[in-house]
Amino acid sequence: MEFKRLVFNPVDVNCYILWDETKEAVLIDAAVLFDEEKEELKNFISSNGLTVKYHLNTHLHFDHIFGNPFVEKELGVKSLSNDKDWPWAETIAERVARFGLRYTEKIPAIGRVLSDGDEIKFGNSTIKAIHVPGHSPGSLAYYVESENVLFSGDALFQGSIGRTDFADSDYATLIDSIKSKLLTLPDATRVFPGHGDSTTIAFEKQYNRFLL
Repeated sequence: MEFKRLVFNPVDVNCYILWDETKEAVLIDAAVLFDEEKEELKNFISSNGLTVKYHLNTHLHFDHIFGNPFVEKELGVKSLSNDKDWPWAETIAERVARFGLRYTEKIPAIGRVLSDGDEIKFGNSTIKAIHVPGHSPGSLAYYVESENVLFSGDALFQGSIGRTDFADSDYATLIDSIKSKLLTLPDATRVFPGHGDSTTIAFEKQYNRFLL
């Protein structure tokens, strides 16, 4: 399997594109907001001859779902996510306005609701959804066991964890989710978060001050 990180919108959300030898592909958090970002995403898919089968959202905070309408309209792919975060999608315009941004699109309905342990198959590859609530009630991480790779969304960052100062966040729940669901993965697992640089499970177990 191959994958590419693209960084989109004013808060630098990591969008990941995964594909294998079949050229079937999966998007994770296609957070495109501006026209040039949409073109960059389309051009990457086209130039690499990829067919996008699924769009996975790690959670539904607005910065991660800006591109959902575009992906459904232009690529014909509905998003897959957990529905516990849906209130964020329903009120996206109001929430974005608090940060000085304007967003007029309506977020399409979830195409398939994912729960802990669900598998997403594309080409010759399989991704497993891991429910890691705390940053948001519906946060999911995506684990590719065959590649020893984890896409952690905003649950786990290099040396840090996701924010828990939202009304529906909970610090204790997030710490428990990370320790019970993510730190139990093999130490060599590479972790690719929703923002910032990659890390490994081993590094976070040894150096992440929130998890010691």
